[in-house]
Amino acid sequence: MLRFSNVQRKVDLWAMIKAIRPGVQFMLLSTLWFALMNVSVKQIHHLPATQIILFRAVITLLFTGSQLMRLKISPWGNNKKVLILRGVFGTMALTAYFMTLKYLPLATAISLQYISPIFTVLLTSWLLGEKMVKWQWPFFLVSFGGVVVLHWSSEAMSPTFLALGIGSAFFSALAYTMIRKAAPTEHPSVVVFYFPLVAFPLILPWAWMDWVWPVGADWVWLILAGIFTQFAQMAMTKAFMAEKAAAISSLQYLGLVYGLGFGVLFFGEKYDWSNMAGMILIVGGVVANLFVYERAKRQKQP
Repeated sequence: MLRFSNVQRKVDLWAMIKAIRPGVQFMLLSTLWFALMNVSVKQIHHLPATQIILFRAVITLLFTGSQLMRLKISPWGNNKKVLILRGVFGTMALTAYFMTLKYLPLATAISLQYISPIFTVLLTSWLLGEKMVKWQWPFFLVSFGGVVVLHWSSEAMSPTFLALGIGSAFFSALAYTMIRKAAPTEHPSVVVFYFPLVAFPLILPWAWMDWVWPVGADWVWLILAGIFTQFAQMAMTKAFMAEKAAAISSLQYLGLVYGLGFGVLFFGEKYDWSNMAGMILIVGGVVANLFVYERAKRQKQP
């Protein structure tokens, strides 16, 4: 009887996993791949951020371009204006983020970047008409309060890096909004393809001026950063095309858990109670945000 019960529990667990909506599944995968990308980028912090983005763009172009050829899908898409804007905003966000990642502790840089779900919900509500829940507002303020605490508790957090982190989050949100807008007419691979297509010519002049030749293991980390990015971008794009931003944006905050663990494990980073308090406020505000949204959504269902 006990053996049957154990088997039954395993079956129930598998059924629960399968019951998770596809958009949520893709976002969970995306956070893991992005966390591994963060580790790869942090390992080559001595290389210019623009150069890392350039290598990343080349790898993504090769992967996604070959995939589109195999699927016999035109890479140019239908709504070119939205796709180009997605590429421009994504490039701006990534440049600012890599600069914070280079100089700040891993979890601190990730915490600033993860203000983006708040901006995403606001922008999709304003530009795309996706409805918010009024009780989400207090939790937005909680998350922003966490940013203030993190700023004052981190010695490395200068006003410049704070501005870069918030700017990265805002431009990321604009990029995610463009993904949502492109969802009805574009294949996910086309959306991903436009990011490096736009990033490469934008970043190339900057990267050329500050060029530093990678040596030894640098090449391995550059390639891994590109591969992890490809997986993360595909998963994230499919997630935002499958679900409304308010329903899945907060799941990105799982990346902070990865960031804390990887920061301690790979880079020997240490965080005091005030750093942790800021991160908890940021994450807690957005997780509560997701809970309020999902509860309101269930109440509206017949």
